[in-house]
Amino acid sequence: MARRRPPAAPPAMPYDIRLMNGVASLLYALAALGLLAALGLWLARSPWLNIRVIQLEGDLQRNSVATIRANAAPRLAGNFVSIDLDQARAAFEAVPWVRQATLRRVWPDRLAVHLDEHHPAALWQGDGEARLVNDRGEVFEANLGEVEDESLPEFSGPEGSAAQMLSLYRRLAPLYAQYKMAPVALQLSGRGSWSLELDTGATVTLGRGSEDELLARSERFLRSVDQITGRFQRDLEYADLRHADAYAVRLRGITTTVVPAAKAAKKPR
Repeated sequence: MARRRPPAAPPAMPYDIRLMNGVASLLYALAALGLLAALGLWLARSPWLNIRVIQLEGDLQRNSVATIRANAAPRLAGNFVSIDLDQARAAFEAVPWVRQATLRRVWPDRLAVHLDEHHPAALWQGDGEARLVNDRGEVFEANLGEVEDESLPEFSGPEGSAAQMLSLYRRLAPLYAQYKMAPVALQLSGRGSWSLELDTGATVTLGRGSEDELLARSERFLRSVDQITGRFQRDLEYADLRHADAYAVRLRGITTTVVPAAKAAKKPR
């Protein structure tokens, strides 16, 4: 049998036709991109997609829905498609007492905003300007006249030390409360030395060290200071807890006395 010849290859398309097809494909692609761009521009400007509802979420104690909308809404730009969520978040976080804002789009015309407010834990005097410390140890600005809690302690220390100061205060305050004393101010020097001011007006120098070391010194001092003030019938004015096995006290009207800790802890006969 004679072998079949393979089918002949189709004749090559002329160059000018190939060029025309390529140009046509390119034009179709450009036209499609142009349509997409036009559609995107229309969506970005379309009044049909304006954000009509701002849905506020979270426990709002310092702000009302009206104040949040009055302060943040005028700073929002764009519609449901074109709004920049990062810029919108910054607008809400610029409202007084707002710590953090989380935003999400809800189709077709809603912007859901969850707000986390600052909860004041202390006053901050770190740089000479009165500010506040929240319960996370973050310094923030707010109208101090809006703070109802008059018992907030006052912190003074280097910039960036507020969280460390809050952590120590939260351990010292209940310890001193057991002995009917309340720290009203906590200071941290640039060299890392701590001191307390008590509600009695007395000052307690704690010195340097870890939180555990500072608490141990305070416990040693508190166990015996009532015996000293009772013996002399004088109020405490100053205490220095930086000594290894003793502490120095100054009573109102009496010069400084160094008291061995072990001896002071013993009850007088």
